[in-house]
Amino acid sequence: MTYLENRIRHVPTGFRKVLHLNWPLILLLAAISCVGFLMLCSVAGGRIETWAEPQMKRFVVGMIGMFVVAFTPIWVWRSLSVPAYLACLLLLIAVEFFGSIGMGAQRWIELGPVRIQPSELMKIALVMLLAAYYDWLDIDKVSRPLWVAIPAALILLPTFLVLKQPDLGTAILLVAGGGLVMFLAGVSLWYFGTVLALVVALVFAVMESRGTEWQLLKDYQYKRIDTFLDPGSDPLGAGYNITQAQIALGSGGWAGKGYMQGTQSRLNFLPEKHTDFIFTTLAEEFGFVGAISLLSLYVLVLIFCYQSALATKDRFSSLLILGVGGTFFLFFMVNMGMVTGLMPVVGVPLPLVSYGGTAMIILLGAFGLVQSAHIHRPR
Repeated sequence: MTYLENRIRHVPTGFRKVLHLNWPLILLLAAISCVGFLMLCSVAGGRIETWAEPQMKRFVVGMIGMFVVAFTPIWVWRSLSVPAYLACLLLLIAVEFFGSIGMGAQRWIELGPVRIQPSELMKIALVMLLAAYYDWLDIDKVSRPLWVAIPAALILLPTFLVLKQPDLGTAILLVAGGGLVMFLAGVSLWYFGTVLALVVALVFAVMESRGTEWQLLKDYQYKRIDTFLDPGSDPLGAGYNITQAQIALGSGGWAGKGYMQGTQSRLNFLPEKHTDFIFTTLAEEFGFVGAISLLSLYVLVLIFCYQSALATKDRFSSLLILGVGGTFFLFFMVNMGMVTGLMPVVGVPLPLVSYGGTAMIILLGAFGLVQSAHIHRPR
């Protein structure tokens, strides 16, 4: 036992938990959020009250929630994993009947004065449930067909409900996040190879069916595929968003045009500049240096999550930390791929930077779970 650990043992329990917090991770999350505040102020033309101020208030609420979750013993969250999943499932079903509609999708539900998006909650609840499932399951049963079918069904059920809203981006994240936890738990690679082969076969069948009597997609859906493959084919229509985003990315150069000097965002060429496409504003104003700096902050968050997972001997805690970290990675990977034209536009916000209350508070709460596992690990 080191001298520092011996000194910590004599500190009261409450203060000891504060000392055991993963403070570098907290500082990284705060730094990324501050980048978001700056960019939200920029896209609003320097007006802090439009988007930045509400986002700051949500950040404070999220940080308080993160500390509350962090100081709660990890075994409590393990016992709540099933109820949390079922509650989110009921909320997704309620959205189908009572949800409010916005931007052509029915994704939100009003709970008194609070407006929440249950699909955001489900991303974390699903990771919790799968971590608890594989902590309960004997290691020699992990790759047996019956025990693989159960988590697959747990993933596909909320995915189906989210697709009906419709919300393709969140559905993709649910499948990818759940599949990541299964992979980390040790499920045989043969299952993932089979799924990949089926996906490739499905894509091939979809493209081959075009113009035939058994065409699998509607004409407008094929039009979206054409636009993804060649945005320039319809620059003023379906390809407008990604075309303007690529112009903003390219015009930033190495060092950018300067804070609040981005013409694409200031002149309202960029679509959804405060939500899904905020990364392009950052790249335009701060260039390649600013973009790679933000990406470095994201990568550092993943590194600290990985280190925390390695430091715990509890299987549930380890899978939970890696699952939350993996979900966080999927968030920014899909968003950056989307705005750079490497992936189709599916409506995934940039974590802790894009404007959005539910996403920020829930994500900070998820990192509270990471902190809880870190604090309460055996020492």
